[in-house]
Amino acid sequence: MPSLRFFLLVTLLAAIVLAVPAPIRKRGLQKRSFKVPRQLNTAHPTGPNGYAAMRKVFRKYNFKVKEDFMVKEGFISQSKQDLNATSTAAATTNQTGAVAANPEQNAALFLSPVDVGGQTLNLDFDSGSSDLWVFSTELDPQVIGKHAAFDASKSATFKKTAGSQFKVNYGDGSGASGIVGTDTVTIGGVKVEGQTVELANKVSQSFVEDTNTDGLVGLAFSSLNTVNDGTKKTPQKTFFDNVMKDLDLPVFTADLDPDGTGVYEFGKIDATKFEGQMAWVPVKAETGFWQFASTKFSVGDQTFDNPQGSDAIADTGTSLLIVDQQVADAYYSQVKGAQLNQQVGGFVYPCAATLPDISVAVGDSYMAKIPGSQITFATVDDANTTCFGGVQGNQGAGLQIFGDTMFKAQLVAFNGGNQSLGFGQKPLAQ
Repeated sequence: MPSLRFFLLVTLLAAIVLAVPAPIRKRGLQKRSFKVPRQLNTAHPTGPNGYAAMRKVFRKYNFKVKEDFMVKEGFISQSKQDLNATSTAAATTNQTGAVAANPEQNAALFLSPVDVGGQTLNLDFDSGSSDLWVFSTELDPQVIGKHAAFDASKSATFKKTAGSQFKVNYGDGSGASGIVGTDTVTIGGVKVEGQTVELANKVSQSFVEDTNTDGLVGLAFSSLNTVNDGTKKTPQKTFFDNVMKDLDLPVFTADLDPDGTGVYEFGKIDATKFEGQMAWVPVKAETGFWQFASTKFSVGDQTFDNPQGSDAIADTGTSLLIVDQQVADAYYSQVKGAQLNQQVGGFVYPCAATLPDISVAVGDSYMAKIPGSQITFATVDDANTTCFGGVQGNQGAGLQIFGDTMFKAQLVAFNGGNQSLGFGQKPLAQ
């Protein structure tokens, strides 16, 4: 009799297990990859602006510009009024899809069309944040201005999430906030149904002025998402987290050319884009960022220990390579004619100067090299005689931000599967 009971118990348990629903996958759907190209918009009348790029990253990470630092480091004295004037002047099977991209006016942002509920918006792909938020018709028409704004009433698939809201803040109080819902989001031909989408009903003036930017696609870890229910945070999954299970590999890569064009690729690592083996480093995902240690650097062939070096973040939403101030000082001490200049917000030098290579540590063993020929970010005068460096100091902020200057020299793979970053040295263009 006991054996009969045992048999019946095993049979019952087996039936329960078999009754658990398996993950639903559409018929014929297979693992896949897709690309999102970045393209320069040659119709823009102005090129990259170093001051604007510095202001953007300092605002994003709440870095403070220190007056005593400016004096100590030899910045040119300038009134706040003059400084403000300068800143003003200054899915089918095996599907592979691509979507065109256009840069924001000062080339600090590179944007791509994203389909939300059948409406196309130009959004910035940003591995330094985790919200997918958009301009919406909840905003005053005067605020919307030239932006494309999402209209929830015209989407058959939008569903408002009752009681939820979002609020993205930057260090100077700029940001966006509003209501939350879900909708079908398509990027590069690949569709995610039920993706959390955040509809702004308030945006700061800095976003209003970026007339080509209709919002952001955050690609950091979902824990950084700002959605809340009014009493506590209720972080929602990013687009990458939602699409990751359907990719050939749980990764996306950032591959930029020296001129800023390039491609983001999801689900694949193109080994033809870098030399040798890719180096991998675990990230501190608990911070919400793609964050890692960086305690060494090289200028030319000389390597320096930086034992108190700040952690670094790999951020596709930042144009520059922002390093510890002592790293930037050491680098530009080897550039003839280089100086810190308050008026343009960072290190400048004669455009005819020969720049050494710089390498920054990624974890304990890999040194990511950026050739000197790829350091210059922009010219700062009409005569094109003075240049603004793509490597700049953090003024003691305690965090390093590795942006486009690095992605132009390194193929970087963001692995959401095991929470790591891969780096591969790209060959110099012939």
